[in-house]
Amino acid sequence: MTRIGERFDIMDAMTQAVVEGVVRSMIVVGPPGVGKSYGVEFQLEKAGMFDKLAGKRVKYEVIKGAMTSIGLYCTLYKYSDPKNVLVFDDCDSILLDDVSLNLLKGALDSGKKRKISWLSESSTLRREGIPDQFEFKGSVIFITNLKFDTMKSQKLRDHLDALESRCHYIDLQMDTEREKILRIEQVVRQGDMLEDYDFKPWDTDEVLDFIKSNASKLRELSLRMVIKIADLKKGMPQNWQAVARTTCMRRV
Repeated sequence: MTRIGERFDIMDAMTQAVVEGVVRSMIVVGPPGVGKSYGVEFQLEKAGMFDKLAGKRVKYEVIKGAMTSIGLYCTLYKYSDPKNVLVFDDCDSILLDDVSLNLLKGALDSGKKRKISWLSESSTLRREGIPDQFEFKGSVIFITNLKFDTMKSQKLRDHLDALESRCHYIDLQMDTEREKILRIEQVVRQGDMLEDYDFKPWDTDEVLDFIKSNASKLRELSLRMVIKIADLKKGMPQNWQAVARTTCMRRV
């Protein structure tokens, strides 16, 4: 548990360094539902709190889901100023596309000037008033479930190697069931994840005990599953375990 906690502490510290512009980019790799996104977004929201209070545009953007290469170019331009931060959260389509990867390699180049170009005709750029070349001075964080060193395509592997060489790479190393359970317990015990449920200490114990006892049967071993089961315990206190076995477990 100490080792896991240390890795998340490093992730938080590195996120702060990205916000401050000390670090240009980092890649965070780990299984789904263990708090990667929560930790990064918490640090960004804390850093952007004063901008929000002042009614200014925040200097970070979290992007989830699919994105085209032209969409990536436009987004990089929008957040190209110093101390702007782009977070690509499970946006794996850009990591699996040659054009997008080449744009990212340009944006994260180790040289003093990081110029990005789009030399193909584009009505999107004309409509948005975006130049076909600009200098990117912002920072980028990638959050992904993909382990770069397990990719089978050699061509893609070469691209990802080039991207990895430009970024700090944090593998949270939580590959076993036991490690995931420890992380779940750590977050629930030390944070305010279940604060709104008004649970007594033994209520929280019962939720965690249920998860630990049925870890191999649950559809997903994650913090999202904690919320699902806590919802059932709150809303159906008499039979929540029976309902959880039906809705949250795989059929054996």
